[in-house]
Amino acid sequence: MSDDSEANSLGGRVKRYARVGRAMGGLAARVAGQRYLGIRVDKAEHAADLKAALGGLKGPLMKVAQIMSTIPDALPKEYVEELRQLQANAPSMGWPFVRRRMAAELGPDWQKRFKAFEHEAAAAASLGQVHRAIAPDGRPLACKLQYPDMQSAVEADLSQLKLIFRLYERYDRAIATQQIHAEIADRLREELDYDREAKAMALYRLMLKGEPHIHLPEPLSDLTTKRLLTMTWIEGEPLMTFLAQKPSVTLRNKVAHNMFRAWYVPFYEYGVIHGDPHLGNYTVRPQKAKDAGDVNLMDFGCIRIFEAKFVQGVIDLYWALSNDDRDLAIHAYESWGFKGLNSDVIDVLNRWALFVYGPLLENRTRKIQEAESGIYGREVAEGVHAELRRLGPVTPPKEFVFMDRAAIGLGSVFLHLKAEINWYELFHDLIRDFDVKVLAKRQKAALKEVGLSAS
Repeated sequence: MSDDSEANSLGGRVKRYARVGRAMGGLAARVAGQRYLGIRVDKAEHAADLKAALGGLKGPLMKVAQIMSTIPDALPKEYVEELRQLQANAPSMGWPFVRRRMAAELGPDWQKRFKAFEHEAAAAASLGQVHRAIAPDGRPLACKLQYPDMQSAVEADLSQLKLIFRLYERYDRAIATQQIHAEIADRLREELDYDREAKAMALYRLMLKGEPHIHLPEPLSDLTTKRLLTMTWIEGEPLMTFLAQKPSVTLRNKVAHNMFRAWYVPFYEYGVIHGDPHLGNYTVRPQKAKDAGDVNLMDFGCIRIFEAKFVQGVIDLYWALSNDDRDLAIHAYESWGFKGLNSDVIDVLNRWALFVYGPLLENRTRKIQEAESGIYGREVAEGVHAELRRLGPVTPPKEFVFMDRAAIGLGSVFLHLKAEINWYELFHDLIRDFDVKVLAKRQKAALKEVGLSAS
């Protein structure tokens, strides 16, 4: 029932270019001035201005900014700190938009299909906003409405991102960004399709049905379209709200354990990863609830489905590091699709891998990062990046982008929680019975059951 009046259009893209250009142009000029001309700028002040500008731009640029903030050495630390805060603070659209959008998606009598529907948005994010509603049978619902003209916004922002990456590569040849851009483009275009997200939600409900401490909404197919996603409402509180109440280390560890399972049971059993572990995509059951410390996983627009052999490569690299098997490490990187490898580059990549896998290699209770140093992994990543810059360009496989992002994002969550866990035991519980052929069959059956394609 949805119309095509908001399809990708030249006019929509041109308007978006102008708005994005104003937001990003100043950043490019200041970063270039600092790097090339030695012009000193108040980066902290400008970074705050940039966050404010991007936060006011609905659409994928917010997600792009978050991703850019995780690429080592792409931006000064002041910008990274501000961009990391771009979670769910885009201003919401008013009731006239909501009424038009709902009528376009469900028909003019759409209000009769709900017992109640709140006019004000309960949450606003990058591509859409969420309204609370009540189903005729009394169940609380969440209705996610896509903002207008998002297809044009995505294409405009992806064009801008390509230009930003080209500027980036001019002064830093460490990483070839073509594959990174291709992966971001694929995932952002998928996020526009809420019907696909509903199927991804159903997939996660299937994959995590054996996890009693992880809760997911249920999609309602008869109230879902490409630009409207209706699901059951689940109660929880943001992680930072939870932490502000000074929970015990036992409870913090429970949250960390559940987060680990929520992300990695799907990956090691089905070859699927949730590529966006930022603070707006999950909540925690509050301390005083009987299920305190349980985790709610809510947003499924950015998932990545891997071939079984990629998962095998992740496990191969673990054993390569554990057993100091250099040949197996090289095989793992090549099976992922890394290009431009030589002996020196392998050494540098192994430094990064040893950091990421480090907590999984030690059979003891420990924090995810034992050094007290700001953003999770940033100092290690910057050192590795400097070495790659010296050695020449490396082309990472596009599949690696969101896998790496998930690892860094979850590491940051565990850092916030100050969790003390035997990560080795958690990991070995997942891979103990791993069989690449079994995973491939299990993945194929699960995708078929929910009607989701792997591409």
